[in-house]
Amino acid sequence: MDVLSDAIAAMRTGRPHSSRSVKRAPWGVRFPASDGAGFHVVLQGSAWLLPPDGAEPVRLGPGDVVFLAHGYGHGLADDPGTPLEDARLKPDGSWPSLRDRGPVHGDDTLVLCGAYQLNKVRAHPLLTDLPPFIHLPARIGAPDRLRAAIELLGAELADPQPGSDAVVPALLDTLLLYLLRTWWLTERPEEPSGWAAALGDPAVTAALHAIHDDPAHPWTVEELAARAALSRAAFARRFAALVGQPPLAYLTWWRMTTAGRLLREGDAPLRTVAERAGYTSEFAFAKAFKREYGVAPGRYRKQGADLSA
Repeated sequence: MDVLSDAIAAMRTGRPHSSRSVKRAPWGVRFPASDGAGFHVVLQGSAWLLPPDGAEPVRLGPGDVVFLAHGYGHGLADDPGTPLEDARLKPDGSWPSLRDRGPVHGDDTLVLCGAYQLNKVRAHPLLTDLPPFIHLPARIGAPDRLRAAIELLGAELADPQPGSDAVVPALLDTLLLYLLRTWWLTERPEEPSGWAAALGDPAVTAALHAIHDDPAHPWTVEELAARAALSRAAFARRFAALVGQPPLAYLTWWRMTTAGRLLREGDAPLRTVAERAGYTSEFAFAKAFKREYGVAPGRYRKQGADLSA
């Protein structure tokens, strides 16, 4: 898997949720802070995003997309001055799936919303480096794949068919990747820093792909530097400056993240998890895991099972 796909897989938990609804002015919705991420798409009409931290409102037109990666509380309304009502969420924190009742009139706003559950205890820095919100305005030449995913999701929510329970979560996962890819390719800062710069640096990217492709390999700084086509010292400096930690420290962090996901999502024997995390000894792996997570691997797996029960 590539680094972006891995970063999302490492953080994603549970099932994503979505809704499609018609708003008739005046309307305003306040979305509370959450542990996940969310997006809004204006399919018809217009709306105003009231960003977190009191930032200036952002006007959204037809086809505009806004993505909030950190789960900050925010508002969505027909006008910045419209009073906001609290969003009516389900007990699990998801938004209700709404089907349109009657035709959509010319002055109505048709909104597509979605929410993802994320494990912020093990947040990948690639996602934590994202800005408070990402606004992807509709325009000529916008990526066709992002628009196609939005249209498919909107159609599936408007008129569910047999298999929709499987199609909608898959489309939501696809849409998340397209949102981040589109921002990366078209909207990222002119002078990116941190992970945005790391993914644009061929040398660092080559090393990251090597680590993510085979985390069990006993990588050395020299081997990774060779993948990056740099000297050992030059590579170590560039990697640490962009990624935020030395190469082998990131390797260890990613191995433990991979192990945690394997324990949380599957029932592979501890020996297998240890091997896939680059450890030949179950004892050494268990010791390293407890140092990283604060609990033994078996206890961590049981806690994950209890939470999902």
